[in-house]
Formats: sequence, structure tokens, C-alpha cells
Amino acid sequence: MTNGSKKAEGRAGGRKTIRFLPVAPLPENLPDGRLAIADMANAFGVTHRTLHFYEEKGLLTAARVGPMRVYGATEIQQMAVVNTCRETGMPVAVIQELLEQLAAAASQDEADGIFHAAMNARKRELAAQQSTIRRQMQQINELLDFAAAHEPETNDNIPQAQLSPVELRCLALMSEGYPTSRIARALEVEPGEVQVMEKNIIAKFDSNNRFQAVAKAVMLGIVGH
Repeated sequence: MTNGSKKAEGRAGGRKTIRFLPVAPLPENLPDGRLAIADMANAFGVTHRTLHFYEEKGLLTAARVGPMRVYGATEIQQMAVVNTCRETGMPVAVIQELLEQLAAAASQDEADGIFHAAMNARKRELAAQQSTIRRQMQQINELLDFAAAHEPETNDNIPQAQLSPVELRCLALMSEGYPTSRIARALEVEPGEVQVMEKNIIAKFDSNNRFQAVAKAVMLGIVGH
């Protein structure tokens, strides 16, 4: 597959054709030729549901051979761009805007410049989030130190029994400071499902927010410090 101009078919919702796609890393050992949906999912380490979701949101297209979806070189390269963006935690709405900008690019250099600008913007966002997470973790540490100094009773372990296995996994990722979008990818569910799950976890710990819930879970020994 060349890194030059790549023509893409128009996507759902009347989006413009993308004539130039930026260079993004492709999976190793990518099969030759067009890929069936199973091969596409395996190559990029996603589920069939994820590919269907991307198609619904206009991030990706697929040709049809009878009832079967197939992906050509252009679709594979576009998936590489989308996958790279999603790996950075970029929201779907932002990726949609990025693809619209790429559709308006008049040259490969312009498309590459748009992509690099988007990555730099995401890098700044992550740096800001990292600073926020450090402050929040410090708040949790201070709360834990305060609780330890006052010797709270920690024998009430009821919340752990009420948490389902997937909620326990979600709670563990919350304790690591993962944002909702990253938890969704780790659990292979949609961000909306994670938001509901987080609300349920917060409620089960009788907390006001995710940080109070994580702090209580740590004190109860449900997740590690």
C-alpha cells in the first residue's frame, strides 16, 4: 500500500470523499488484498461491533460482497487513521471533524499537516488531563492518610459483594485514573455503557463522585492503593 494519494468512497450521511489520507501505522502481518470483517477486526484488535459502530458514525465504510462486508486498501488505511486516533482517546465527534477536514484537503501535504495538528492538539489535552489526574490522586492520598490517622472501621465489605465482575474491572481501571473512553476500550463496550456503570459503582459506595468511590474501595481493600 503506498503512502501517496488514496481515494476513498463517500461515507454515510453524505460526507465528502477523502482524496488524501495521512500516513498511520498499519498492523503487522496484514493479509494481502481485501479483508473480510473478521480479518479486519483481528488485524486491528477490535470487535465486529466496533467496526459496525464506526460505520454508523461515518468513520469507516465497507463494500459488500453479497451480505458480507469487505474492506479494501483505502478502507484499511482509513481504519488505521481512526484506530490511531481512538488509541489516543480522541472522542468520536473529534474524529468526525478531523475526517471532514481531511476531505477538504487539496494535497497529501495538507492532509498530513491536518493530521499532525490534530495529534498535537490531543497531546496538549492529555498533558492537561495528566496534571488533573495527579491532583486528584493527591486528593485521594490525603483522604486515605486522614482516614488511616482516624482508624476507620473497614470491616463493612458489602459493596464488593454487590459489584459484578465487570464492575470490579471497571473500578480497578477507575482507580488507575483511566478516563471513561479508555475504560470503554479496555472492556470492549461503548462509552455510554461505562458512564452508566460508573454511576452504579458510585451509588453502591454511597459516594458523590468517582474519586470518593475509589477512595472507599481502596480503604475496603477492594482495589489496591
